[in-house]
Amino acid sequence: MPAEYQATFVAQDGADTFADDVRARLEADAELIIARYPQKRSALLPLLHLMQSEEGFVSQRGVEFCASQLDLTTAEVAGVATFYTQYKRHPNGTYTVGVCTNTLCAIMGGDQIFDTLSDHLDVGHDETTEDGAITLERVECNAACDFAPVVMVNWEFFDNQTPSSARDLVDELRSGADVRPSRGASKVCTFKQVSRTLAGFSDGLADEGVGAAGPSLEGLKLAREKGWTAPESNGLPPSSPPVEQVAAEHVAQPDAPSANDAAVAQGDKGAAKTSTAKQASSKKAKED
Repeated sequence: MPAEYQATFVAQDGADTFADDVRARLEADAELIIARYPQKRSALLPLLHLMQSEEGFVSQRGVEFCASQLDLTTAEVAGVATFYTQYKRHPNGTYTVGVCTNTLCAIMGGDQIFDTLSDHLDVGHDETTEDGAITLERVECNAACDFAPVVMVNWEFFDNQTPSSARDLVDELRSGADVRPSRGASKVCTFKQVSRTLAGFSDGLADEGVGAAGPSLEGLKLAREKGWTAPESNGLPPSSPPVEQVAAEHVAQPDAPSANDAAVAQGDKGAAKTSTAKQASSKKAKED
């Protein structure tokens, strides 16, 4: 791993490897995760979340653990861990408070909310309060524009926020009080707990509460009142479920690796073409 990245992956206890009992527990969890995928390397994203559920971020030993479990190099694992902002290279707070400052939320007050919280907590973007409770972030669209401005705490929605309500929210979180999101689950879990859920282990909260409400349902309500339906697409009636697009060779041999995985295994660069794409290329070549 490049030297400039190593310092940001240092474990808090300074140990280079996990304790034997911790490693045994993580290996058991990793085995369950890997079993879900036809190719081991596909389990990397949930394994990185598993590492965060243990340490609150992805440490160097976490990178090495993932590499050893998936037969990857540490450079390959670090490349993914440093690409996605949801993976942390330094200890995260108990709660990630993400303020949407994308277009609509910004217009509705998102920038003011972020500035208020930054001053109140004395931290900037991706910085953590001294008590380790809150990591503050500017985030892109939370897909909740109808409730703008939106703040998320460990990816739970807090709708229609103001600078004052957001300040009260972080104060409650720091005090240890039970905080209920505007929608969805009945409580906000810690960053480590949520990371375990993202690794694929259910917390039993997925079906709690209402996911869509109020403004989100106005279009549906109006469509029902007017008797509107979606136009037919690809010859399918509106009520038909979506059809997954699958490469032709995978339909013929579901257990075989994808064309791209096969190409990578052979050392070819770039994504391999599916049968359909190959046929199109061949047809074009003949026409030329």
